[in-house]
Amino acid sequence: MLLLGSLPGAVSLAQGRYYAHPRNQFWRLASAVIEVDLAERPYEERLEALLDAGIGLWDTVAAARRQGSLDADIRLHAASDLHRLAVDLPELRAIGFNGGTAARIGRDQLGSGHGLHLVDLPSSSPAYTLPFETKRDAWQRLRDYL
Repeated sequence: MLLLGSLPGAVSLAQGRYYAHPRNQFWRLASAVIEVDLAERPYEERLEALLDAGIGLWDTVAAARRQGSLDADIRLHAASDLHRLAVDLPELRAIGFNGGTAARIGRDQLGSGHGLHLVDLPSSSPAYTLPFETKRDAWQRLRDYL
């Protein structure tokens, strides 16, 4: 499975780490999916635990202009080649899109006929103010693909 965000935010880009903003709920949500507490682990151990569970991370946007971290501010984006990625990963069964922008760009890239389960997820961003429990319940659908 791949979990795809749109484009890392300013804090993540500055640290060179996915979901580095302390209020982003990604690591708590991923913890609920794989039933391993990731939030307190060092970053490299978080990535290793995801890989051990069969989950990879990537972005639907390869490059863009954006001031700040909001997806709504992404301009002139170039999409990642998700179609090629799906071809290169024959054991890939599912893609979870972290938020609406990731889903829109990712689904445009993949189209249909790829044989993958595509799962739209509520954004882990603190800017998306859905209660954590509601997000967690939606994210737990990913367990079906592990």
